[in-house]
Amino acid sequence: MSETTALNPKAAASRRARLARDTREAKRRRDLVTPEGARLELKIANASERAGAFLIDLSLQFLSILIGVLIIAFATSRMGFQGWQIGWALASVLVFFLRNFYFIAFELGRRAATPGKRALGLRVAARSGGRLTANAVFARNFMREVEVFLPLTFLTMGGDSLNATIGLMGLIWSGIFLLFPIFNKDKLRIGDLIAGTWVIHAPKAKLLPDIAAVSPSATPGVFNFSPAQIDAYGIHELHVLEDVLRRSPPEVKAAVAERIRAKIGWTAQPGEEDLPFLEAYYAGLRRRLEQRMLLGDKKADKFDS
Repeated sequence: MSETTALNPKAAASRRARLARDTREAKRRRDLVTPEGARLELKIANASERAGAFLIDLSLQFLSILIGVLIIAFATSRMGFQGWQIGWALASVLVFFLRNFYFIAFELGRRAATPGKRALGLRVAARSGGRLTANAVFARNFMREVEVFLPLTFLTMGGDSLNATIGLMGLIWSGIFLLFPIFNKDKLRIGDLIAGTWVIHAPKAKLLPDIAAVSPSATPGVFNFSPAQIDAYGIHELHVLEDVLRRSPPEVKAAVAERIRAKIGWTAQPGEEDLPFLEAYYAGLRRRLEQRMLLGDKKADKFDS
């Protein structure tokens, strides 16, 4: 090994760099067990990625405000003094909504990510492994006022020495919130701690083959599930089950199969294996959900009645 290192210094340097990179990446990996018992491997976004996404979103906010103000100014410019008053009021409303609801509106969407996060392959997720709730999105974003905008307000404070001292103390206090993601291993903001969320990588990936179409072990007719058994779960559980079938080890598949059997009241037949059971249930659940959606009946998860 030493001779190889001596003869190939570039190869040795490349190997050390690769090992260092793998070590850094391993520190960002997290194992998450969902309420359904599925084990998922996640990659946490680092502080620089989160800061980059935030700067992109701030730029988009500023650009949207600028374009909106110009449109309002052009529309009210011929109305005289009263027009400027109306324009100022409309511009204030625009700034208010973009500042307070820009992040909330995008993170409440299906992708749970603002344009800045999507550009860097990030999204917001619940640390419990469950669904990202509206309460969590509101909590994490309203805390941004304390973490980001309050320090900026203190920076712009002026006046006598007393005000300057208060501003400095407030800036230091708010700076603790602002720099908090750097000093914890999961790169969480205070808002993430309160809301029970984190920001993870969600890179675009090529679609894998359809499990229901290519699974040789899910033999039609062997597993005859009743409509009530199929309706026990919804879209969220379908996605979790797909992740289990694609990525989870056999012991996790066995645990999930037992949980589904108990949930739907299914009695395992002699010699019944877990993988064919899961694949058959996945195919039946997907087919049932697609039929319901064609009729405008969308079942989000097992709690949606």
